[in-house]
Amino acid sequence: MLNFMRALLADIEAIEYMLDHHWFETGVSRIGAEQEICVVDAKTYKPLPLAVEILESMPNCPWLDNELARFNLEINLQPQDFTGNCFQNMEQEILQRLQEIRDNLGPFDAELLLTGILPTIRKNDLERHNLTPRERYNLLIDAMTAQRNGQAFEFRLRGIDELQVRHDTPLLEACNTSFQIHLQVNPGEYAKMYNFALALAGPTLALGANSPIVFGRRLWHESRIALFQQALDVRTTHDHLRERSTRVNFGNNWVEHSILDIYRDDLARFRTLIARESEENVEEKIRRGETPLLLALRLHNSSIYRWNRPYYGISPNGKPHLRIENRILPAGPSVVDQMVNTAFWTGAMIGCELHYPDVRQKMSWEDARSNFEKAAAFGLDSKFSWFDGQKISARDLLLQELIPLARLGLQARQVSSADIDQYLGIAEARMKAHTNGAIWQLNSYTALRRKLREDEALVTLTAAIHNRQKQNLPVHEWTPPSAQDLPHYRANSLKVEEFMTTDLFTVQKDDLIHLVAKLMDWRRVRYLPVEDQKGHLCGLITARLVLRHLAKQTELEDPSLQRVQDIMIAQPVSVHPSMLILDAIKLMRDKKIGCLPVVQNGELVGIITENDFLDITARLIEQWEV
Repeated sequence: MLNFMRALLADIEAIEYMLDHHWFETGVSRIGAEQEICVVDAKTYKPLPLAVEILESMPNCPWLDNELARFNLEINLQPQDFTGNCFQNMEQEILQRLQEIRDNLGPFDAELLLTGILPTIRKNDLERHNLTPRERYNLLIDAMTAQRNGQAFEFRLRGIDELQVRHDTPLLEACNTSFQIHLQVNPGEYAKMYNFALALAGPTLALGANSPIVFGRRLWHESRIALFQQALDVRTTHDHLRERSTRVNFGNNWVEHSILDIYRDDLARFRTLIARESEENVEEKIRRGETPLLLALRLHNSSIYRWNRPYYGISPNGKPHLRIENRILPAGPSVVDQMVNTAFWTGAMIGCELHYPDVRQKMSWEDARSNFEKAAAFGLDSKFSWFDGQKISARDLLLQELIPLARLGLQARQVSSADIDQYLGIAEARMKAHTNGAIWQLNSYTALRRKLREDEALVTLTAAIHNRQKQNLPVHEWTPPSAQDLPHYRANSLKVEEFMTTDLFTVQKDDLIHLVAKLMDWRRVRYLPVEDQKGHLCGLITARLVLRHLAKQTELEDPSLQRVQDIMIAQPVSVHPSMLILDAIKLMRDKKIGCLPVVQNGELVGIITENDFLDITARLIEQWEV
């Protein structure tokens, strides 16, 4: 670890030397991107952990790589000179690469999907066995887990619905898939350009939000932001009020001087998670006039997740260069939508550079961060604090000010008028329709839930995304999901977790049986689990037991003395969330029971009843008739 720290300090000194002696490439502007992808089962549209095998089947594709989870892949795109038909070229490259992967998916019965958070992903998909088997990923997960001192990782978020979930590893982060944009900037302008990126974070996120659903819950418009931050938060709670930064962060202030401000701040705030011996002698390379790789700094930087990440790279001519990596945007809804977001952000960055000498004179850093958080929660429905104290809706700011500013920026880079008109035209159409991927998903899922159970609604939604995405339609032209999107719903591979009811009505041992009878009548339920104050299952009450008890009552008995514990089933048959539905049905049939409480680690987490199976049977019969 000490040797790695020495290497880190040497790398920072090397950047300082190269900046002072003008080693960095200037006068050149390029854009690039990384496309993250979900691999899903072609029939169920659920995560398919075969990314490693797919990658092995394509050995001559250096542009394709693994990601953190076994159901994710990543395409590394070729850098484009920021001019001419750069966006159209990038779009065609993505479409071509996706097709190359699809051409190899036949043996795996798999499909590809671009989305910020896959609607069909479940907590059981995020266990350690689905971690991609790479040393770096294992070391990173182990290091972050160790820093929690035995405390579980928690995710809590409220939108239309609410979600509170604990997990024993940071693999909740594997829910997220993004489209990461790189913009090369001149070193002397880095601080100014990075600050523009902070200012534009909120509006850019509002434009492109596409991650509103996590585990069947409708949360923030871009839930990736909170999920990523909380999933990798290694901080533990304390009695005092000392401030600690999370490794996923927006930053702590404007950048004053250069990229070194960011690197130094990160080194001061965050301990090294992964250390690796480097054979590179940075000092010797600098003395020889050779561009160093700065491997230690790159490794440390890869474990700190700023939404706008500083990036050191080496150009084909051997000169070092500096980039800003925009990690804000999700994957999807379609490839053309991603290019709309890319054209907007890069154009707005240049537009700001041309029209504003220093964003710090126009707004506070606190407003920039607040705008970002509002955009994550409310997307296009946000109201921002903008330049010179202006209060303006996200939609109006984008439509009236920032999209026109992006147009001027792209024109200054001599981007083709066809690219500008196509991509910014779609951005304008999105604003006029007041839609993006998040709004489309929320509206579609809410409509589906009125007539379908949760799992079928999620699968239908995902199938609809896939069908429209393959046509490369911009999201403002997408139609709502229909029965044609999922002609055959497959329930045989369902797990109890994907099917159970989690909005539970329960009682405790000391409750009155009279209360039980009222609850069953009010809520029209036939089964009530009995739990203790810690949420542990300790019994089950059925409507038959209540009726039998009431039938035996006499006028001499005191109702106030009749408690749940007097008649409950003390050791009811229960199941684990990971059990297959078919096995649960067989268990209910064999035991001649109509209800199964679902228990994990002793805690009651759900319930399934015979009525649930009647619902799904009716849906399957309807499909057969079609």
